[in-house]
Amino acid sequence: MSGSRLWRTVLLGVRSLALHKLRSALTVLGIIFGVSSVIAMLSIGEGANFEAQEEIKKLGSHNVILRSKKPSDDQSSGYEQTEVTAYGLRREDFDRIEATCPTLKMLVPMRVIPTDARYRQQNITAQVIATTPDYFTAANIRLARGRQLTHNDLDTVRPVCVIGAAIARALYLADDPIDNDVKVGSYYFRIIGILEETGAATGTGGSEASDRNRDIYVPITTAQKRYGDLTVKITSGSQIREQVELHQIICALRSDEDVPATSRALRGLLERFHTKPDFEVIVPLELLEQKERTKRIFNIVLGSIAAISLLVGGIGIMNIMLASILERTREIGVRRALGAKQRDILTQFLVETVVLSTSGGLLGVCLGITIPYVVEAASGMKTIITAYSIVLSFGISAGVGVVFGLYPARRASMMDPIDALRRE
Repeated sequence: MSGSRLWRTVLLGVRSLALHKLRSALTVLGIIFGVSSVIAMLSIGEGANFEAQEEIKKLGSHNVILRSKKPSDDQSSGYEQTEVTAYGLRREDFDRIEATCPTLKMLVPMRVIPTDARYRQQNITAQVIATTPDYFTAANIRLARGRQLTHNDLDTVRPVCVIGAAIARALYLADDPIDNDVKVGSYYFRIIGILEETGAATGTGGSEASDRNRDIYVPITTAQKRYGDLTVKITSGSQIREQVELHQIICALRSDEDVPATSRALRGLLERFHTKPDFEVIVPLELLEQKERTKRIFNIVLGSIAAISLLVGGIGIMNIMLASILERTREIGVRRALGAKQRDILTQFLVETVVLSTSGGLLGVCLGITIPYVVEAASGMKTIITAYSIVLSFGISAGVGVVFGLYPARRASMMDPIDALRRE
């Protein structure tokens, strides 16, 4: 078929669709919603996975994190429940790990003390993170102003602290927090630094995610002298007295290759000296790999669900084209009588289905790109639009037009001209 003849056939197909604007518009709706849902769902999934991976990366891929975990009621029955419940990691565990683990680059202890922070009339719920200066490196913590804790602060048991951005914002409305005092519980600390604003970080605090912006970092020696190991929680009029020496130990290793073997060795070491399951071993590298696998499965599921709507849209195109052939039987007969060949008829109807699917695909891409921005603006949820999702969805929509338009087009081209002209 020559270029001019093909062009005339394409124009004829487009004019035929323009004669039934409403029907053509309704036909492409399935393709529009299918394409937009593929892009929107994949972008929302990408955004959710990105945020989860960023939180895991904050823990450090070369770290092994040991955390204290309170045993369940039946497992903790051996402890003295009437007075003090003692569980979790101990300082002697820290000393054993430091003495026996050859792959260590850095070992960081940490305690968590729930409390409140006060400055003049302002008050905010916070938590004290008692640790060493190495914690800032191991946990990827950055300062906005001031300085971080030093080993001199640790050795001299200085009452200094680094505060989170939310505490600085809530307490010091008009004053500069640096070199000012903050009352933490019953004790005063001198502020030497302020953290950068950040999101929730699963590496801070206990087993659940906590807001790093509400943390107050103090030397662990100072916290030990002022607060001790006993924590008293008052809930519903009753007191819960717990004794935890260390809530967390970060084992920073020399390389990622050392992580699997070292994590197994640390687990075995702790199990030898803990009769109760009052600790857990968290390996961020394993969490990151697991999240990558989950992401692939999640994208496949979302893409499959959205592709079903494209399939439904393709069936709608086939249905409309078959009905259109019945309506235009005499037109087909007249064209064949005037010299049109089978491939001309085939091309005409195939062009119509491809025009429907590609125009629906283009409109769907525009809608699909808009939806994630609306979701992000309305809910604050991060969305990431990838070129992969756009190419995939538009490619499927164009393929749907060819696949589902081929049978109606072939059926129209195979009509006998005499029978077509006789049809009323």
